[in-house]
Amino acid sequence: MKYLTLFLWLLIPLGVWQAAKTYGTPHLVVSYRFYDNGDVHNPWAHRRYTDCTYLGWHGLQRIAAPRARCPWVRIMKAGA
Repeated sequence: MKYLTLFLWLLIPLGVWQAAKTYGTPHLVVSYRFYDNGDVHNPWAHRRYTDCTYLGWHGLQRIAAPRARCPWVRIMKAGA
């Protein structure tokens, strides 16, 4: 029984692996396209995003912008 406690640390990496398999891995936005309403260089102008490109563990993934927004970090599965 005392040797069982030596392997308890394995539960943490197995839990992380299972969570990544179930929910996906974090991806960071690297580029996006948007409609600018004629004011491209104004960071406070209302923008309607059309698509977002994310970089993550599985490489680049381009998706349509959900609700016309591009979150900076998004959890995605491979090939989603």
